[in-house]
Amino acid sequence: MTSADTHVTIGKAMCEETPPEPCGIVIFGASGDLVARKLLPALFGLYRRNLLPERFFVLGFARTPMTDEEFRTRVRDCILSAHPEGVEELDEFLALCRYTHGEYDDPEAYADLALCSSECALDYHAADNLLFYLALPPQLHAVTVRHLYNAGLTKEGDDGHPWRRVVFEKPFGHDLASALKLDDTLCSMLRQEQIFRMDHYLGKETVQSILMFRFANAIFEPLWNRSYIDHVQITVAESLGVEHRSAYYDNAGCLRDMFQNHMMQMLALVAMEPPTSFDSERVRDERVKLLHSIRPWSKDEICSSVVRAQYGAGIKADGSPLKAYLDEPGIAPRSSTETYVAAKLFIDNWRWQGVPFFLRSGKRMPRKVSEIAVTFRRVPHSMFGMHSKAEMPANVLILKIQPEEGIDLHIQAKQPGPKSCMSTMTLAFKYHEIFGINPPDAYERLLLDCMLGDRTLFWSREGVEAAWQLITPILETWRDTPEASPLLHYPAGSWGPDASARLIRTIGKRWRE
Repeated sequence: MTSADTHVTIGKAMCEETPPEPCGIVIFGASGDLVARKLLPALFGLYRRNLLPERFFVLGFARTPMTDEEFRTRVRDCILSAHPEGVEELDEFLALCRYTHGEYDDPEAYADLALCSSECALDYHAADNLLFYLALPPQLHAVTVRHLYNAGLTKEGDDGHPWRRVVFEKPFGHDLASALKLDDTLCSMLRQEQIFRMDHYLGKETVQSILMFRFANAIFEPLWNRSYIDHVQITVAESLGVEHRSAYYDNAGCLRDMFQNHMMQMLALVAMEPPTSFDSERVRDERVKLLHSIRPWSKDEICSSVVRAQYGAGIKADGSPLKAYLDEPGIAPRSSTETYVAAKLFIDNWRWQGVPFFLRSGKRMPRKVSEIAVTFRRVPHSMFGMHSKAEMPANVLILKIQPEEGIDLHIQAKQPGPKSCMSTMTLAFKYHEIFGINPPDAYERLLLDCMLGDRTLFWSREGVEAAWQLITPILETWRDTPEASPLLHYPAGSWGPDASARLIRTIGKRWRE
């Protein structure tokens, strides 16, 4: 396969980023790993691009006792590891950071938080708008909101000013029943407009671009249906193991960790119907409609169309050994938690009837890659010397989500020369090459939307419920009849078990590797 150099002319951007209103950003779990790796660097990235409010503050809250200066030192270290070139603006940003500590179930800690946030609002002239980011384990979501509510910190003005918004990290429940119970609890204290259910995959540039790619370009949308598309593959592969997340992951597994949220959201965006407008509620409604259109798996289909596996010992490409999942620190010795899932599904609507969608996600894969590959049907007749149309390579459109965000299109073209030789050519678009910068981190986009009150890229209650309705029967089947859908194994550093390859061979295809 050869790669074609692509010249791209960028037209005038038809948008203008608007900084949010003055506000305070209160981060729960401020001493944790997520805050260090993602939230603080993302906030600083917004600050450097002048996309934070003109007047704002960052208030950290966690159990760990720290002074403001100790917290600022921690913030400095986190940001410099992600933005080593941003030293010039760093001191200004650090001056806007403060810290308070306490137990998450202690009412006095929330009284102190209320006092501290009021002092910050006065000191920084940041109004009384507050964004609460809960970078906490899911079992602390309800208790934290209850104490915020009792302390009066979630109360908004009659006209919506000051506003109060709460951001929740996934997972949203452990199954359908727990998700609905959690949401009922939250909705007894918050309006739906105050709830932001975070899925960072929706903040990635390529994922955001899917809707514009589909609905702003007349060249592709007429082909985006069962008449022209053969099948779709969605892959989220991770080269790492469980790392520091063993306690969470061994209780959750790949199906809960990836399929119920990231995979379902990407599927919804690539397959949904066009909304009437790019309004957050209209977009979210169409995503939910798509999820409801997915054909539920029967028990027999769960056994034949869903593959689960766990990685065993393996070898890296450089020859170094890799541990088995059961040998990872913090993993139960006889754990049956899956680290890999592959599934075949169908969407029962007019657009997609009969088109198979293949989804897979796993840990300890050969490399880190997330992509959506749309394979088009082959030409109806071969006139170029091939014995049958089956020998003609199909056109494939690949939406690359990570690690290198961009779009590839595989087409057939004549090779230069006197003979009629055909080869596959790749038209490749890479964000960092075309725009000269790496795309901003997904958390930057999503944090900005939280402050602006834009819920387009966040889960709705209906979306969470629809996803769990699909996933919960699989979990129950694995629990109740494990012998019918056994846990398979694959070597760490491989692309998964043989059963996954057989799953896609049912239509005569193979996974992109």
